[in-house]
Amino acid sequence: MTLSHDTAGTGPQTVVLLHSGVCDRRMWDGQFQALADAGHRVVRCDLRGFGETPVDAPHLHADDVRDLLDHLNAERAVLVGSSFGGEVALEFAVRHPDRTAALVLLCAAAPVEREASGELRAFFGQENALLEAGDVEAATALNVALWCGPDAGPEARALVHAMQRRAFELQLAAPEEHGPRPSGVTQEDLGGIAVPVLVVTGAHDVPDFRAIGEKTAALLPDARLVTLDWAGHLPSLERPEETLALLTDHLAGLSAPAAAAR
Repeated sequence: MTLSHDTAGTGPQTVVLLHSGVCDRRMWDGQFQALADAGHRVVRCDLRGFGETPVDAPHLHADDVRDLLDHLNAERAVLVGSSFGGEVALEFAVRHPDRTAALVLLCAAAPVEREASGELRAFFGQENALLEAGDVEAATALNVALWCGPDAGPEARALVHAMQRRAFELQLAAPEEHGPRPSGVTQEDLGGIAVPVLVVTGAHDVPDFRAIGEKTAALLPDARLVTLDWAGHLPSLERPEETLALLTDHLAGLSAPAAAAR
């Protein structure tokens, strides 16, 4: 199955936008066309169980992204991943290094060894209890409250609500045997990622993700760590134009031979 996706723009550099676990490809509305207008071939997709992509079989998200690149005849790509999408990007870089030109990780999860905070454990416990009780609306609202930073306005919060609600609908309806397979990627594997990586954290994000970003940047051989003093967990929705400027500047600075997608 090919992931549901949009493409825009032309140019030597393919940029793939990977959404967070509470969103789908609509989270990139503020950056998608503008990056294409800046001279990039841009792809945004819904991973399985999000947006317009159903959960129809056991799957590995990183390999689904590889199959999408095959479908689009893109040899290599810069992967931009938000939260869960950032972890998928890291897994892709480990499993398919010859297809990876560079990475941008926005408040990303990662396969690093650390103990979850009490705040995060309490959140997941409450979310699980609500879902087991069948209260999908309350579970959705719980996610919006935690993951949207202080600069997320009413429209952004409404969009996150719609995207998270859709993800719950797809994932709760899927047979358990169709769930994602383990990637096999470990913390030690991150040291073998040789491409340039921009690691972005948000000063107002859940502390776990700030710590994950710092540890990820320390493990990667060619990483630059940037902390946004205004950002929560979803900077592309909280301040779309500033996130666009960050991405545009970084992509422009990548060397053409290292980042070209042929």
